[in-house]
Amino acid sequence: MIPLLHDFDGERVLIVGGGAVGARKARTFAREAETVVVSPAFADDDFAGANLIRAAPDPDDLAAWVDRVDPALVVAATDDETVNEAAETAAREHGALVNRADHSGERDPGSVVVPATIRDDPVVVALATGGTAPALSRYLRERLDDEIAGAGEMATVLGTVREELKADEPDPETRRRAITRILESPDVWKALRTEPAKARGEARRIVEEVTG
Repeated sequence: MIPLLHDFDGERVLIVGGGAVGARKARTFAREAETVVVSPAFADDDFAGANLIRAAPDPDDLAAWVDRVDPALVVAATDDETVNEAAETAAREHGALVNRADHSGERDPGSVVVPATIRDDPVVVALATGGTAPALSRYLRERLDDEIAGAGEMATVLGTVREELKADEPDPETRRRAITRILESPDVWKALRTEPAKARGEARRIVEEVTG
């Protein structure tokens, strides 16, 4: 299994099932994709603004639902294996990706695993165990959450510095040295967590020191 990142901006995701699992999947995808959840009932939970459609599609209806929504990904998240199987079949026939929430411990060719993620935009860290131990993925996510605090701001700072160096510094080795010094600076990391403006100033000081 090889992890990949997929850009869902402008895509649709169809989730079949409105229980706690469907809500969790909706929270994952609604931040980026137009997300549609079809279910006869919905958990008293946060669906992150997904479009909730109250309907009880039987297996014979799912191909029509998939054709109507035209999703890039179908998530089968009901507690009815027959419905989930039909959702998977409809997704494959439509050419969409499929995630079977009830097959977390199994590997189905052509299916995708939704990993536990840690976000500090634009940094995303994904954790997966191949579906064999989801609890371990959640545990590692909790352990690592604090460890990457400030990583998103660091990525933004480094992106800006890289562009400035490419414009002003012709020597690639000098550019790499400056980036490495910023990345390894305890002062920059400390400031990123409390005073981002100060961190950016410290990064520029390092660049000036390295480039002369």
